[in-house]
Amino acid sequence: MRLAYVDVQQPYVGEAIPRPGTVIVPLLLSAGYHVRVDIARAAERAGAVVAPPLGPDPVLTELLVERTRKAEAVVLAAAGSSDPGWRASVDRVAAELGATVAYTSGDERRVPDVVAELRGRGAGHVTVAAYLLAEGLFYRSLHRAGADVVTPPLSAEPVVEELVLRRYRDLTMISSAM
Repeated sequence: MRLAYVDVQQPYVGEAIPRPGTVIVPLLLSAGYHVRVDIARAAERAGAVVAPPLGPDPVLTELLVERTRKAEAVVLAAAGSSDPGWRASVDRVAAELGATVAYTSGDERRVPDVVAELRGRGAGHVTVAAYLLAEGLFYRSLHRAGADVVTPPLSAEPVVEELVLRRYRDLTMISSAM
């Protein structure tokens, strides 16, 4: 197993593929630009195969539902993307939670603004459901958004590791059947 990145850090995905047939499991929560373009191009050049991203997935949604069960108002905080498919998938997760979507990056629907908007409408207890896999800049920013509770990153739960392994196994079973 090798860890690789699509931007900012190295090694990049294309540099980490050891041989044709390698399975890439995107540790991303939707099939946005990085999955559809960056990872797909690297996989095509190297003869690798790409599993679906981790989200949206019922396992992740159920985890968020459990974490926000007692919340009065929920903000689903996602990283942000201009990709319409990515945004639609985040909107579906938010709808299943009964949450309002907000983003940690970009210019619209920022998490602190949405928390303030909910408070202005009388929400007494606001929970930010972190639709983020790991701690980092985006996650840390949630703690300054004014909510009463911020849920932990998703990768803190064993079900996420199981989901990664399932994505890998599902793709390797399909590949070996061909």
